[in-house]
Amino acid sequence: MLNSSTETPITRTGSGTVTRAGTDAGTGTCGLPTEIGTDARVCADAGTGTSNELSEQPVPPSNQPVPSSNQPGSSTEKLEVIFGADGLQRLRDARVMVLGCGGVGSNCIEALARGGVGTLICVDKDYVSASNINRQAIAFHSTLGKRKVDVMRAMILDINPHCTVETHDTFLQAASLPEFLQTNARGVDWIVDAIDCVSVKLALAEYACEQGLHLISSMGGGNKLHPEFLQFADIYETKTCPLCRVMRKEARKRKIAGLRVLYSSEQPAKTQVREGATRADRSDLGTMSYMPPIMGQMIAGWVIRRIVGIDADEQ
Repeated sequence: MLNSSTETPITRTGSGTVTRAGTDAGTGTCGLPTEIGTDARVCADAGTGTSNELSEQPVPPSNQPVPSSNQPGSSTEKLEVIFGADGLQRLRDARVMVLGCGGVGSNCIEALARGGVGTLICVDKDYVSASNINRQAIAFHSTLGKRKVDVMRAMILDINPHCTVETHDTFLQAASLPEFLQTNARGVDWIVDAIDCVSVKLALAEYACEQGLHLISSMGGGNKLHPEFLQFADIYETKTCPLCRVMRKEARKRKIAGLRVLYSSEQPAKTQVREGATRADRSDLGTMSYMPPIMGQMIAGWVIRRIVGIDADEQ
């Protein structure tokens, strides 16, 4: 629900403790690789310098007035044109959980925050690293080494100070996932799967199917170049994507009736393993700067439209 307080909203940590700045909630590993790639074995993640000569030149004063924070307008007025006041209220009342704050997840969360979603629940155990900078919304040189959920929380509140943000700094494991969701996903309207572990993705799909939860899952963007190949489909209707192949096979074993996914039907680009790298390094896996952000934005659009009642019949 909408938090009308002007103070910084509280954060729920992975341990369930309500704090102002989330605490560590334990550790664990999924035991599988941590990037979505082009191989059926892997999981899903999905500067310029300045011239001294130019920098010393005087900058002419602008003739344009400096925007004032007191100018009329609001951060949601453009949304209201499309959704109306009722649609905006539905967004303010909505609770969305995003599992994973990587390339897809962080960009999805940013779009959900800009879209007026009132409560966002962010789950990730990782820290920002230099290799994240090419694609993650929270990755800058200024955020290196910081917990992703902390940076994500700060970004959300800078976009929408009234948003209620819950963060869980924890690894998700297949065995403990049902308990985690029972405790932390109550009243959630949508769950976004942007996690990078196949076993957890399958456990999540199975739990959502059993409990009737609204779930949208991101498939692989590794070694893909063309966003025009991205599309939404049921997992059983997917093709080409190696991760989808694994998910289809395992979903049938678990009798999962269906799973809505965003995937790419593009043939992955051929790459080479770095000399001396091990299979676990996945050094042949690359990610374009635009693919995960586009995927995250597309998933955010899917969720937002259904919250306000657009395309609601396509769950």
